[in-house]
Order: sequence, then structure tokens, then C-alpha cells
Amino acid sequence: MKFQLWIFTLSALAFLALNCATAQTKGDTAPSKIVALEAKWNDTYKRGDAAGMESLLGDDFIITVEDGTTYSKTGYLAHTADSELHVQISEMKDLKVRMHDDVAIVTGAYHEKGTSKGRPYESRDRLTDVWMKTGTGWQVIAAHYSIPTSQ
Repeated sequence: MKFQLWIFTLSALAFLALNCATAQTKGDTAPSKIVALEAKWNDTYKRGDAAGMESLLGDDFIITVEDGTTYSKTGYLAHTADSELHVQISEMKDLKVRMHDDVAIVTGAYHEKGTSKGRPYESRDRLTDVWMKTGTGWQVIAAHYSIPTSQ
């Protein structure tokens, strides 16, 4: 009887360990997927590819930029496709992803340099992006970019 109890206990522990490892593996893939989506979003923006970006943005997407202006999905896609916008540098670093079930919050640093309407510009920002898992996959639903007070 003790041997059967020992085997049962050992089997239960093995089952629990396997379940925990599987759950942890599933959870660990989400942050890397979000970082990959951030890179895809960044790349489509740099190329001015509004069509490629459209599926990444939720229908009620809103972005707040450095001067406090907000853009809806339609406005942001129009900005991205603007033929007078030429992005030379668009890079993110120090990205951190915090997962909350079907919501991911990304914070990090952003550097952009280019020309708009023939005039050069450059910005170094802090960013917060909010992604939500939908029936069709992950989409960014909100973004906020601000200039740090000390650069």
C-alpha cells in the first residue's frame, strides 16, 4: 500500500511539474511575439507602408504624440502614407513587455529622424504601447510618445 501511495504521489508531482512547464512556455512566447510585432510596426512606419500597418492597429486605435496631438487609426495611417514624410531613422530600444492576460503593455525608448515637408526633424521619446489579443491576433489599441524632460 505504501508503494502504491508513493507511485501515486510521484505521478501527481510529475504531472504538476509538466503542466507548470507547459504553462510557463506558453506564457513566455507572448512577450517575444509582442516585441516582434513592435518591430514589424516600426518597419512598416519607416517604409511609409500604411497598408502593411493596417492589420496591426485596432479599429479604435489612438496615438498621442509628443505635442499632445492625438490621431485615430485613419489619421495615423494617413500620416504614415504622407509622401512628404521621409523617415531615415526609426529605432526602439530598452523595450519591456508586461503581460496581463490578453493585454500587453510595452514601454521603451524611441528615436526617429527624417524630413517632413522638406524640413529635417529628430525626436527621442519614451513610449508606451498597449496591445490586445483579439479574435484575429494581437493588435495595438493605444500608443503614447513623449519627450523625456532630461535628454
